[in-house]
Amino acid sequence: MRILVTGGAGYIGTELIQQLSEQKNVSEIIVYDNLSSGNRNFFLGQQKLNSDKLKFIQGDILDSRKLKKVVQGVDTVYHLAANVTTPFSDQNPHLFEQVNHWGTAELVYAVEASNVKRFIHLSSASVYGASEDVCTLNDQPQPETFYGISKLRAEEHVKRLQDKKPETYILRCGNVYGYNRSMRFDAVINRFMFEANFKGRITVNGTGEQHRPFIHIKKVAEALISLCCETSIKNGTYNLVDQNMAIGEVVENLRKVYPQVEMIFVNQHMKMRQLRVAPSEEMKQLYNKAHSLGFMEELQEFKNSFSF
Repeated sequence: MRILVTGGAGYIGTELIQQLSEQKNVSEIIVYDNLSSGNRNFFLGQQKLNSDKLKFIQGDILDSRKLKKVVQGVDTVYHLAANVTTPFSDQNPHLFEQVNHWGTAELVYAVEASNVKRFIHLSSASVYGASEDVCTLNDQPQPETFYGISKLRAEEHVKRLQDKKPETYILRCGNVYGYNRSMRFDAVINRFMFEANFKGRITVNGTGEQHRPFIHIKKVAEALISLCCETSIKNGTYNLVDQNMAIGEVVENLRKVYPQVEMIFVNQHMKMRQLRVAPSEEMKQLYNKAHSLGFMEELQEFKNSFSF
């Protein structure tokens, strides 16, 4: 099986490719990335990847000519490439629109003209916007940021494939956390862990009562890999979420790992927007096969990954 991973050198891509390279039925993994994040850690580290399977192509998601060449002969496409930011951030609207929306459109055009058998698109729970109620797949998405809007527009392009030949999946992913060598420290739990470990102090915005949907990075990769081989799950859109937690709840768990950590509340008088998302049971069945650690165990594992 030949696999293409757009944005493969990023945070989630690094974890996915690490696990994909160990799959016996995968013959080649094409990592397509423009390296715009400036992070080159995917290419480093003592944990070696199976280089016989890997091929790196530096390319832009808006380069339609190169994309059409790359997808030829590919069996499965994982679309991870995106201008990524924290779910409630609202900066660089033009960049979100170009990369997340029209970049996805270019990839879909290329796939439509190919023999790709399976297309897996990683979207975001940010498409739901903010809500006091738990959002389900039956709820109408109402994104409130340029990031969320761009991800919802990208979904609309991907849905065109669901009526055609490729088996097509849209996964609305929660806030990802956990260690790997291509770390993102703008994600809230990752940032908290860094601050607690090296500064001894955590900064919390608002009251801490606001909820977010979360999922560990290993669970994301496990679900993505299982979808590549799973035949019983129908085409469609799913919520890739493990649990919903208030930020204050996250901090209280983290204080059990770092008992001496201090907390600073910024704008504590403000009630922050919140989002809770109902996990899709189909996805939980996929990632629970291999990753069974509890939240406290995940935090301890993360702590043990720091060099000091």
